[in-house]
Amino acid sequence: MLRVHNLLKQSRVYLLLFTILLVADTTAEDVVVKLPGPNLSSGVSLEECLAQRRSVRSYSSEPLTLTEVSQLLWAAQGITREWGGRTAPSAGGLYPLEIYLIVGNVENLPAGIYHYAPQEQELTGLTTGDLRTDLAEASLGQRAISTGAIDIIITAIYERTTGKYGERGIQYVHQESGHAAQNICLQAVALDLGTVTMGAFREEEVARLLQLPPEATALYILPVGRLP
Repeated sequence: MLRVHNLLKQSRVYLLLFTILLVADTTAEDVVVKLPGPNLSSGVSLEECLAQRRSVRSYSSEPLTLTEVSQLLWAAQGITREWGGRTAPSAGGLYPLEIYLIVGNVENLPAGIYHYAPQEQELTGLTTGDLRTDLAEASLGQRAISTGAIDIIITAIYERTTGKYGERGIQYVHQESGHAAQNICLQAVALDLGTVTMGAFREEEVARLLQLPPEATALYILPVGRLP
């Protein structure tokens, strides 16, 4: 009996070690999350959303759902036409914006950094772990960034637009980021969530945290959470 007990104990140790190695070998890059399709109607009118939109910097500790996250991302850059047209207008249909997501408190979605793929309506994992506090530190200590359930980061690759429009394209990119941010704000109201647009952050630190490609620049951060 003692030998059997030792063998069982040894087997549990091996199983634990195998599980640890398996988890350690699974990187965030391996994770692709298919998001629910967007809801194209709600009981809240556009006029109500416009009237109720306010900057909200305090959130409850309740998690968001994956459906809510999907809807917010779709509002920012989701596909609305078969040829690739999106929810926000883009000069020349060039779409320079790339959306990143820092997850801290979402049901059935591990904490980490994700990149949003509008064409597939899915997320690709980049880094695991709750990095909301790190993002807040790179954003001059703004507390809302660390307490929101998620942080949506709007980034841009200017060359996609300036390649056609030259220096004027920089203005077009900034206009487009504003379109996308307002879409997120109005969608948050429709979902009874709170958000705020933030532009005060150190670009280099945010770029390092998100592992942005050299040609990408962070333009906006929008923390989102449930109303307190």
